[in-house]
Amino acid sequence: MVRTPLTPEERLRGERLGALLRAARGERSMASVAASAGISAETLRKIETGRAPTPAFFTVAALAGALGLSMDEILGRCATEQAAEPLIA
Repeated sequence: MVRTPLTPEERLRGERLGALLRAARGERSMASVAASAGISAETLRKIETGRAPTPAFFTVAALAGALGLSMDEILGRCATEQAAEPLIA
């Protein structure tokens, strides 16, 4: 299966998602957040570092729940127009 290369905008969105998740995780360990979300720590690591810039919807939803974020907040913070705003208020 050949994947279509990501656009620069998709890569940037993935980087913003990773930064938002890292900031929301704060002092919590990657392993504890991943366990709370029902995903592997390696999956969370890939998302946070931008190596998995387009995670599945349900993965993002599970992480949002584990971190106390709303999906609206994640969308708003990762959208291109919001790129200049700080990730955590």
